[in-house]
Amino acid sequence: MSLLAWIVLGLVAGFIANRLASQPGRGVIPDTLLGVVGAVAGGWLFSQFGMAGITGFNLYSLLVAIVGAALLIWVYHAISRTLG
Repeated sequence: MSLLAWIVLGLVAGFIANRLASQPGRGVIPDTLLGVVGAVAGGWLFSQFGMAGITGFNLYSLLVAIVGAALLIWVYHAISRTLG
């Protein structure tokens, strides 16, 4: 998958995950950018459990990216709550 496709998939996944995992008052832009990293993390996480990671620009890959982004956003919010 090209770098641009990863970024687009991550942005879409981050936006959706922001709606699923975000707390009121959190920023959409930081959470959406975390989605780019979460897309990569989701692909890695799924492959560690023996499942297919991100396989291309399709619905399954979007689901994997959303799961990764939601987990990453949730962890980020949990850490930011305890630190500040």
